[in-house]
Amino acid sequence: MSTLPPRAGRRCHNAVNPLHSALYFSPDLGKELAGIGIEDPSAAYFASRGAAFGAVGPGTVTATFYNFNHELVARHLPAVWDIASPEAVLAARLRAADSTLRRLLGEEIIASPELAEAARLALHAAEACTRHARPLYAAHADLPVPEQPHLAYWHAATLLREHRGDAHLVALLAAELDPVEALVSHSATSKGMSPRWILSTRGWRRSDWEDASARLRDRGLLTAEGELTEAGTALRAGLEETTDRLDLAPYEHLGGAGVARLTELAGGFLRTAMAAGAFPADLKG
Repeated sequence: MSTLPPRAGRRCHNAVNPLHSALYFSPDLGKELAGIGIEDPSAAYFASRGAAFGAVGPGTVTATFYNFNHELVARHLPAVWDIASPEAVLAARLRAADSTLRRLLGEEIIASPELAEAARLALHAAEACTRHARPLYAAHADLPVPEQPHLAYWHAATLLREHRGDAHLVALLAAELDPVEALVSHSATSKGMSPRWILSTRGWRRSDWEDASARLRDRGLLTAEGELTEAGTALRAGLEETTDRLDLAPYEHLGGAGVARLTELAGGFLRTAMAAGAFPADLKG
């Protein structure tokens, strides 16, 4: 039984994670990867997030990223490693994280004791993350912690994000949601990306989306209008509760006061980053 308030870990994750995710929407990442020869946006994403695995093929990325069309992944992997090594990609990613955070937060926050405190708290939480059955977390846990506080914070946010993400895939499998069904049902909560963004980045066709929607309707999870039914809402809520349970360890390790403080600090950084345009305006529109 948890000693934390209900959903405290999820709230903390929701405050910390966006500064990890903002990198993948940042023009700085595209610029850094183009500088080492990777110009295609999909190739850039697969390489930058998957480089911690080493020079893997498409199967590893399709399995661990879950909601991308394997045909799209195979179009770019393993060919991207002929352009740049995983080590070069990781270095470019860290340079992009540096410039992105400086642009979104400003130099005053970058140099602040609050950001250094948040990095210490997030890294302390990550000490309790576990590698077994968590491939994306485990691969990133093998990377060195950057020395600069803002990059250490980004690294810790990455560890916490991938730890929760790996757990979420277990929940999706248990709920018998395939990749497109997971995307459709998440989009229907109004918390996920818009269908336009999903289809343009995940490699699926409109017909794939419509077929998945039909399967969800047959299960009584989606209405004819594309909204979640009561059963669909309960299923999505159950997914998050299962993910919370499987992702509890780092937040229990940090403790109630630490979780509250990290949530407070991360929330402030997030508000600053959002005001600076961390994400595309039409991401959910």
